[in-house]
Amino acid sequence: MLNKLKKIQKQMQDAQEELESTEFTGKASGVTVVVQGTRQVIDVKIDEALLDEVEMLQDAILLAVNDALAQIDKRQEETMGQFTGGMGGFGF
Repeated sequence: MLNKLKKIQKQMQDAQEELESTEFTGKASGVTVVVQGTRQVIDVKIDEALLDEVEMLQDAILLAVNDALAQIDKRQEETMGQFTGGMGGFGF
């Protein structure tokens, strides 16, 4: 039983490390952002047409970042669900 728990713990750790190293791309109205699984924004690309519309640009950046963060949340839920789904007897 202990070996099984250690194996599951290692798999969870590996899955978390993979998630953190994955890049997620969020897009909204001419703005593209790349966010690492650690939730660090690592790139922002802006369509030049938005440069004259500051308010629209700000909104688009927020939407794109939130889109990428939502992808991280979804992936994390899917990944960890593999492990916690079968552990109801352990209080998870």
